[in-house]
Amino acid sequence: MSSTRLRTLGAKTAGPGQPVYVTGEIGINHNGDLENAFKLIDVAADAGCDAVKFQKRTPEICTPRDQWDIERDTPWGRMTYIDYRHRVEFGEYEYRKIDEHCKKRGIDWFASPWDTDAVAFLEKFDLPAHKVASASLTDDELLRALRATGRTIILSTGMSTPKQIRHAVEVLGSDNILLCHATSTYPAKAEELNLRVINTLQAEYPNVPIGYSGHETGLQTTLAAVALGATFVERHITLDRAMWGSDQAASVEPQGLQRLVRDIRTIEDSLGDGVKKVYESELGPMKKLRRVAGVIAESEEREPAAV
Repeated sequence: MSSTRLRTLGAKTAGPGQPVYVTGEIGINHNGDLENAFKLIDVAADAGCDAVKFQKRTPEICTPRDQWDIERDTPWGRMTYIDYRHRVEFGEYEYRKIDEHCKKRGIDWFASPWDTDAVAFLEKFDLPAHKVASASLTDDELLRALRATGRTIILSTGMSTPKQIRHAVEVLGSDNILLCHATSTYPAKAEELNLRVINTLQAEYPNVPIGYSGHETGLQTTLAAVALGATFVERHITLDRAMWGSDQAASVEPQGLQRLVRDIRTIEDSLGDGVKKVYESELGPMKKLRRVAGVIAESEEREPAAV
C-alpha cells in the first residue's frame, strides 16, 4: 500500500490498510461544563475511540455583530447570544484540564478551530491534527493558517460543491490532509447521506485518505461507510440525547458508541484483502460435504508433470 495515502495522527496512522480512526465529536455537547467534558472523554475512551474532538471559537470573531445583543433562553436563564457563546466556550484552563484527562485515559483530543485566533490558541497544545468543519471549508484565511501548522488536517466536505472542495484541497495541499464525506443537517436523513460519495472522493483524490463524518441518527449507515472504505469515522457523542443543545439529537449515547466501535472493528476484520482463497478452516467441511472433488488447486496446476 502506497505510504502517500497514509496520514499521521499522533502515535497512530490513518489510511487504507490501517484500523479505522474513530473520533467521538464532543463539540459543545459539554454545554460549557468541564465535568461533562470529562464524562464524555471517559465514554469515548471506554468505547475504544482513538480520539475526542471539540470546537474552538473566538466568539467576537465567529458571531455576526448584529446577533450579539439578541436575547435567547438558555439553561442558565435568558442572556444575549454573545454571552451564551462565551458561556459554552472553554478557555486555556479548561483545555489544560482536558489535555491532562485525555492523557490519563490514553485517548487523543483535537478540535475544529473556527477562526485564526482559535488556531493560534490550539497550537499551544501538541495535537494529532486539526479539523476543518464543513462550515469553514470556504475560509481560505483559516485554511492557510491551518496548513502553516504542519499538522495533519481533517477536512469535512458537507454543504460543499465539488468545485469548492477542489479549491480547499488546493489551498491546503493534498500531502497532509484527510477528506471526510459529510451531510450537514442535524440529524441528517438517510436518503440524503449519499454514502457512495465516499467512493467518488476516493476516485477523485487517489492519494488522500477518505473518511466519514456522520450526523444521522442510528448506527447502520456509519457502519456502511466503513464497509465502503472510510478510513476515519467521526460521530457526535452525548451523555443523553435529551440534553439541551442543537447537536444532542444527532449524537450517539454511551451504549450506542460502545456498539459502534465494536461493530467497526468487526467490519474491519471481515473485509479481508479481496483475494479468494480456501481457508484451512474450510478443509474439514470440504471433506465432509463436497461429493465431487472438482478441479485441482492452482498450486497443483503449476507443478510440472512427472516424466
